[in-house]
Amino acid sequence: MQAGASRPAPEAPPARGGRIGVLLVNLGTPDGTGYWAIRRYLSEFLSDRRVIEANPLWWQPLLQGVILTTRPFRTGAAYRAIWREDRNESPLRHITRGQAARLAAAWPQEGTGVMIDWAMRYGKPSIAERLQALVTRGCDRVLLVPLYPQYSATTTASVNDAAFRALQGMRRQPALRIAAPFADHPAYIEAQARRIRDTLDGLTWTPELLLGSFHGLPQRYARAGDPYPAECARTMAALRRALDRTVEDMPIGFQSRFGREPWLQPCTAQHVAALAARGVRRLAVVAPGFLADCVETLEELGLALRSSFLRAGGERFCLVPCLNDGPEMTGLLDAILRQELAGWLAPARTATPDPRAGTARRSMQQGEA
Repeated sequence: MQAGASRPAPEAPPARGGRIGVLLVNLGTPDGTGYWAIRRYLSEFLSDRRVIEANPLWWQPLLQGVILTTRPFRTGAAYRAIWREDRNESPLRHITRGQAARLAAAWPQEGTGVMIDWAMRYGKPSIAERLQALVTRGCDRVLLVPLYPQYSATTTASVNDAAFRALQGMRRQPALRIAAPFADHPAYIEAQARRIRDTLDGLTWTPELLLGSFHGLPQRYARAGDPYPAECARTMAALRRALDRTVEDMPIGFQSRFGREPWLQPCTAQHVAALAARGVRRLAVVAPGFLADCVETLEELGLALRSSFLRAGGERFCLVPCLNDGPEMTGLLDAILRQELAGWLAPARTATPDPRAGTARRSMQQGEA
């Protein structure tokens, strides 16, 4: 095996009793790049009161009027810049499907009794649709896996809300578990660190800084108790340790601001402009909060941020790809399933340890020495 290559996942254990469903859930995607497809998607997304904590009596008229009259043009242009024309779908949909397919190959239904599926919080396929499909196919237990390493009420809690609403409409409900966030889970940090090393090792130049960019959040939400900033800080601290970096050469930023109220600082776009102004010419950016490349990484960072950095005087820019549907991601999901399905899976078949084996082994090693 080559150095740095991912080890194949060990054989997955079988389920106890009936079938187990695993539902991977990502943020969401429009069905197309046209005005009405984008408008439908944005309307669902921005109507979520976990995302926009505003009184709907004044927010909905503003959203359905001014905002959704104009914003779909700008958002549609961003999606068109990264759209998978060969499959007529967004990269996020394509990659999330691939993540589920590769995890299913590592957990074959025939031997494990585990059925892997995927859904989107906004857009299609919906959480309600795929949750019902798993139950229809015989799953009496379901593990929900929000694909957000860092917990926030705007993401993880919103996924949970949608699942609970779906359960309300079911006469026969499955037992439901929700995978815990994994901001500094060893498997997540190892996978991210390996992806960063492999990407930077492949460059013909050396970045002066490696910026970690996370999706932003209004400061008001954090003051109300959302743990997201602390979760991002945990991820960055663990990655710095794994990569032997400091706060100075691996700073943090927050992107994707919406509206005029104060958001988490520093702002990625403003921070990068300031870096270029002070003489940084070679920059690499990683987005550890995203497990699949999407419009926020490919367009906002890979195109817009790159362009602004080069215009400001930068010379070299690298965006580290997300884990996507590669072996590191499959290994991470495998580790999450083994942890979260404890008790639902049959114990691994292992031989009863012989207490004499250790003594015999030590005697043999001493004899060889």
